Amino acid sequence: MKNESIKILQKRKKAILELWMKNQLAEEGLRDDLMNNEDLRVQSEELLDALLNNLSDDTVGDAESSQFDTVTDILAGISVSRARQGFSPRETGVYVFSLKDALLETLQQEIKDPVILYAQSLKISKLIDSFGIVTFETFIKGREEVILRQTDEIAEISTPVIRVWDGILALPIIGTLDSSRTQIVMENLLQEIVESGSSIAILDISGVPAVDSLVAQHLIKTVSATRLMGAECIISGIRPEIAQTVVHLGIDLSQIITKASLASALRTAYTMLQLEVVKKRRFEKENA
Repeated sequence: MKNESIKILQKRKKAILELWMKNQLAEEGLRDDLMNNEDLRVQSEELLDALLNNLSDDTVGDAESSQFDTVTDILAGISVSRARQGFSPRETGVYVFSLKDALLETLQQEIKDPVILYAQSLKISKLIDSFGIVTFETFIKGREEVILRQTDEIAEISTPVIRVWDGILALPIIGTLDSSRTQIVMENLLQEIVESGSSIAILDISGVPAVDSLVAQHLIKTVSATRLMGAECIISGIRPEIAQTVVHLGIDLSQIITKASLASALRTAYTMLQLEVVKKRRFEKENA
């Protein structure tokens, strides 16, 4: 036989939804810039329907019951979408726990016996708390997906391969060069060498904050991979402090062409390709 509290909650579903919406709209941190009130109502009503339709004597004490699969699926979808939209963990948590406040307030209005009220409220409270944990877990997964995607996008943006001249590529590196980023740098550079048929690649490290032995090893690997593709590699942006660090660490870069600036590296590349860049007036004068 269905207990009294479950009957009350299912009977007063509309009132609970209104109370829940009131609780959410009264929250100071309501993000109506990310979701309008109508969408919030639709989302809330869907979750409330799934919860109350599957609430029974057997499930009220078991949030992991298969009958609540629809509830957990809805919560997971809400959490992931909110993470992608930019909601904070607190805002997502308030969404779930404001439902608990609405459910408990409804029971308090209907059940007058304090002993029964306490027992039934405790069951409902534990149930919603369990769903709150599910919400946080899926929210974190959603946020991690966003972070990983943004990291990949930033890595691609921060490692552009530029065709500065026929046969000459330049790859300005900005930020720390770690193992995963080195892999991206090599893949992008080698792919562009194949597509463009370039014979010279310039790695500009002016934007690398510091060069240690690990960063140097990554640079050497990139140079080696470039040479295997039949292209020569020049490293530019060797600032005085970087030169001192390289010498202090005993890193051997003697087999690699290094230049202080990108302009100097370009001049070297032009020389290697037997090219000369001259000012227009001088060119016109010499060919007059």
